[in-house]
Amino acid sequence: MLTLTSGEINAWIAGLLWPLTRILGLVASAPVFGHTSVPVSAKVVLGVLLALVIAPTVPALPALDPMSYAGLLILVQELLIGLAMGFSMRLVFAAFEYAGELASSTMGLGFASFFDPSTHGRSAAISQFMSMVATMAFLAVNAHLVLLAALSESFISLPISATPLSLAAPLELVRLGSRIFSAGLQLALPIIAAILIVNVALGILTRAAPQLNIFGIGFPVTLGVGLLTLSLSLPYLGTPIVNLFNEGIEAGRRLARTAADRPPGPAPATGPRALP
Repeated sequence: MLTLTSGEINAWIAGLLWPLTRILGLVASAPVFGHTSVPVSAKVVLGVLLALVIAPTVPALPALDPMSYAGLLILVQELLIGLAMGFSMRLVFAAFEYAGELASSTMGLGFASFFDPSTHGRSAAISQFMSMVATMAFLAVNAHLVLLAALSESFISLPISATPLSLAAPLELVRLGSRIFSAGLQLALPIIAAILIVNVALGILTRAAPQLNIFGIGFPVTLGVGLLTLSLSLPYLGTPIVNLFNEGIEAGRRLARTAADRPPGPAPATGPRALP
């Protein structure tokens, strides 16, 4: 007759519940996985399937009751870790959206805003276009798989334990957040430079021929030059996009190592380290 003790049942529940919480935190906050168009049931099913695959490889868990105070504290910590790792990649997508905002305002399309379901707000047309380009590139280069590999590595670099997380971990997100503005400006720089040249040329033309209606011809010219520059620069954005994806994934890895209060070092090679 098969008999189970309460300790064995708690160990089984904790062995699946705690990894599942970290995984669901990443799925809820990471781009593509956490998009509002993805049904909640699909996110939960994906999290459960990933947990069933990753749970057997997780190091030894603390012998605690999952429903105890210490067990609930571990649950909250795992949720925060998953949310932070997914949010690190979300910051990379924010850089693309910021580049689109800069390009739109420079081209004169700042008034052309649409409802963005991912942020439940309004964003510029070029910003949504850059977000879609980033999403397609994210899937095309298998960045979503590398992100899941980094999540699997985090269970080794940051094992599940009742030890409080290091307070230095949020600084990694702050450092990555500063990249939103620099990376967004770099991505939008070709359009900004082209529009600046056009504005200088229009200013000279206005001084040479004051009778011209600069407001009548300036907007279509800047809009056309901006769209032309955007179309010409898209083929050259592949390398910067991949570099930003790698930066976001590495930030998630560093976040896990920093939260464990360990010096940065090579993470275990359990999956793809970087995008090609």
